[in-house]
Amino acid sequence: MNATIKLENVNHFPVLLNEVISIISPLYGGTFIDCTFGQGGYSQKILENKNNSIFALDRDKNSIKIVNQFKNKYKKRFNFQNIKFSEISNLKNNIDNLKAVVFDLGYSTTQIKDLKTGLSFKSTGKLNMMMGLNSFSAYEVIHKLDQKEISKILKIFGEEKKSNIISKKIISIRKNKKIQTEDLVNIINSVKKNKYSKTHNATKVFQALRIFVNNEISELIYGLINSFKILPIGGVIAIVTFHSLEDKIVKFFLKNYSEIKNESRYLPSKNKKKILFKLINKKPILPTEKEINLNPSSRSAKLRYGVKLNNSSDFSDLLSKFKYLMDIEDLSKKL
Repeated sequence: MNATIKLENVNHFPVLLNEVISIISPLYGGTFIDCTFGQGGYSQKILENKNNSIFALDRDKNSIKIVNQFKNKYKKRFNFQNIKFSEISNLKNNIDNLKAVVFDLGYSTTQIKDLKTGLSFKSTGKLNMMMGLNSFSAYEVIHKLDQKEISKILKIFGEEKKSNIISKKIISIRKNKKIQTEDLVNIINSVKKNKYSKTHNATKVFQALRIFVNNEISELIYGLINSFKILPIGGVIAIVTFHSLEDKIVKFFLKNYSEIKNESRYLPSKNKKKILFKLINKKPILPTEKEINLNPSSRSAKLRYGVKLNNSSDFSDLLSKFKYLMDIEDLSKKL
């Protein structure tokens, strides 16, 4: 018996869903890659058209329950692999008539509600924050890296202004006890005593640790590059981001490769770089007030997309631009 999949049953709202669908629907009649399957919101909407098929990816093995429901309902029109989206190029020989690649970089409601993942400030017990297919957790980061290294992670990945004070307090407390998730929250609250902030005191620190634990910077950069490589000309890459670092990378990726900068407006350009994308919208698409009211977590979301115009294997600009972020991720080699 086929399972009936209803978004309200999984208690998850796909962010900017209508906007993503409006971008890719002119391409209907082929295969779409959902790089962040989660609870299947985007995939389900795309599969409503019987001419479409989905190849879904997710690093979280706990999505398998929803995956099995999709397989039962959509049969051969739905395929899934439990891999990181940076490995998307592995699918090249398995996909016919690829039309678009979609990324939703937010974590799902079920992940935040699963206190064992440690993504929620309400979590207790051992520090985790692993999204799947990880080699270390936030516990190792907090207990094995030195004060300057922890401070750098919190400052750059979380844009945490009090990273130095928080990291010093972490080092002091870990000398006498193992720091659990609730201990980390207490440490942050003791340093940041702003009771009137709209966001939780621990938001930036948790974001920084999650980014580091899951190599989210490298994952995104290589996910974009490898998606581009397998996408045919005329195909679309659409990405929904949720924080400034993600958006900075996506914006540079699309904008840098969609225009040629002339050295002088009075001389012909010597730049032979190919234009790789056509950008329909120069600015990001933002959620409506109605969506934000329905799903407050969508308030920071930004959608950017590009239409592929040419092939290229040279992404040195992108890699050099964000090398400083990937260098911070290299601290994980100490763990």
